[in-house]
Amino acid sequence: MIEQQEQPSSLEKQLDAEKKRSEDYLTRLRYLQADFENLKKRCDRQLDEAKSYCTERLVLQLLDVVDELELAVKTGESANDGKPLLEGVQMTLKKFRKVLEQEGVSPIECEGKLFDPSKHSAVETMEREGVKGCIVGEDVRKGYIMKNKVIRPSIVKVEVPTSESSKSQTEKQTEKKENE
Repeated sequence: MIEQQEQPSSLEKQLDAEKKRSEDYLTRLRYLQADFENLKKRCDRQLDEAKSYCTERLVLQLLDVVDELELAVKTGESANDGKPLLEGVQMTLKKFRKVLEQEGVSPIECEGKLFDPSKHSAVETMEREGVKGCIVGEDVRKGYIMKNKVIRPSIVKVEVPTSESSKSQTEKQTEKKENE
């Protein structure tokens, strides 16, 4: 019987030890969970702050362009000749393009190139002899790419080869003129 009494007290000690260990793990888990929540909140605050001020560098550069445009307007108002105003606007445009270039923005060069629907938006097609495929004839509004992504497609007029039906109509009109 002595062994039976020793065994339960030994088991009770083991049970108490496991309870303490379990409580210790639970306490650690709660601390880790609180640390994780605090980290998450801090990251969210930092992300919100970064979003708020991510364009600050670009805005500062654009403010220089605004200053130059205001100066060009003042010069244009005081000058009788429009040449200084034109030069001021050209300088401002040059600076503005430089700012865009620094941000990875470049114009889409398209005149005379093959029509690409991912970069171009066609507003008109014109038939033309000697054209093979769809070629961009005129750039109506310039498009832009930012770091390999099209942010604004070019609006273009596309030249296409003449079709057989339009050729026959053209020939008929030519024959009519010759017969008259």
